Amino acid sequence: MSLIPAFKIGLWNAWILVLPFVLTIPFFIRIGKEKDVPDIPITSETGLSKIMMSFFVFSKFIYFPVIIYSIFLPLKLGTIWFYVGLPITLIGLITYMILLVNWANTPPSEPVTRGLYRYSRHPMYVTTSLFFLGLTIISASWVLLLITTIVIVGEVIFIGLEEQGCLEHYGEDYREYMNRTPRWIGIPKSKKKL
Repeated sequence: MSLIPAFKIGLWNAWILVLPFVLTIPFFIRIGKEKDVPDIPITSETGLSKIMMSFFVFSKFIYFPVIIYSIFLPLKLGTIWFYVGLPITLIGLITYMILLVNWANTPPSEPVTRGLYRYSRHPMYVTTSLFFLGLTIISASWVLLLITTIVIVGEVIFIGLEEQGCLEHYGEDYREYMNRTPRWIGIPKSKKKL
């Protein structure tokens, strides 16, 4: 990693890995419009300070500068950075696409609990964090490391609000899902037999 960020246009820049991620955005928006998505209470009444709410909003909009920066960010081809970061990036990207299919195949009025959602209540955050962590490694960019850290902290802040909205929207179904499924990643707990 260099103190001065690399900044040159090239074919083998980070955009080549960011492009498939960006191409899923219209699919994600289309699914979201078809779903009965719960309202997420982002107000001062949720207990977040104005600073935390601003940080959360900033952590969501920071994706756009990352997309632009990826055009100018060269990959560290042929280095250990590349060979360590590529599998992490691809795992993040592929699992992100799988969970979009899981989300699309769930009826609109039900919480998403199938597929990767069996192992994590928030696999979208896990997979995007993994993707950006891999991209950070593959490009050896401290700027991208800073951005990835901001995104992850924003996700951690948002999780409680999202779960509160899902509990209000789906009720007991979501509570049961929370009781058997880890927040981040892990093996789901078996259902207790009566």
